[in-house]
Amino acid sequence: MHQQIRVYASECVLDVGARLAEGPHWWEERGLLIWVDIEASRIGLFDPCHQTNRFIDTASHVGCVVPTSKGRLLAATSDGFKLINPDSGEIIPLHNPIEHLSNHRFNDGKCDPWGRLWAGNLHYDFLPNAGSLWRLNKFFKSSQMIDGVTISNGLAWSLDRKTFYYVDTPTLHVKRFPLTESGDLAGAGEVCIQIPPDWNCSPDGMTIDCNGMLWIALWNGSAVTCWDPRNGKHLATVEIPCSQVTSCCFGGSAFDKLYITTAKYDLDQESLALMPSAGGIFMAEVDVSGMPASVFLQS
Repeated sequence: MHQQIRVYASECVLDVGARLAEGPHWWEERGLLIWVDIEASRIGLFDPCHQTNRFIDTASHVGCVVPTSKGRLLAATSDGFKLINPDSGEIIPLHNPIEHLSNHRFNDGKCDPWGRLWAGNLHYDFLPNAGSLWRLNKFFKSSQMIDGVTISNGLAWSLDRKTFYYVDTPTLHVKRFPLTESGDLAGAGEVCIQIPPDWNCSPDGMTIDCNGMLWIALWNGSAVTCWDPRNGKHLATVEIPCSQVTSCCFGGSAFDKLYITTAKYDLDQESLALMPSAGGIFMAEVDVSGMPASVFLQS
């Protein structure tokens, strides 16, 4: 019997018109959605309860940001990793593993269940296989985990900590990698989810829910889609009223709201007139909750 795909609506909760909003992360400690406006070099802190958003300027293009165990923010930027005081905005440069690469910046990133930040770099012209996926530990030392990546994007870890899920956008698929008990890669990845090429869109950021299903943002697809990584089945679609959907995360006090970032990256005036909320942050209720996101464990 053909399984019915669930369809959900979304609403724009922050009409901010970002050129490239990305990397949403629910900061449980402060009840805030933190996100990045990559090419505007700024981090957003959105308070859904008060409908307010403030920005922290990062001085360089910022691909992702996560909270640390000591109340700071850790960002991966075009100038490497930086520690930021969320209250004063003070920035402390840490370490830049891509310093020797010209025309590169960091893109999407997330902390693993062991409290380390994984973040990938890309070439501004999206040169094939020019990027890598890096991991930063509590001593702010980085190591290269995967190389030959084009557009490093969505990351997630299975609930039993045995699998790492990863998106390199142009491949149109999600790979799963086996992990050791300490969270190291234990083998080559294999494809577990394939975005159909005839959809004419690409997988971007993603998150995992409390049942282990993956929610994947579709760039040029006007949607976030839910998939079962065990069998590759498409289970649900969240419809977004703009085409460039970049990432998503579960948030709210019960982690029962799906927050979604979007972009208006290279949309012409005609497209923008049809999608006035492009670049906004959206929220959907999807009948399932997520898990608290891991924070960076500072030594």
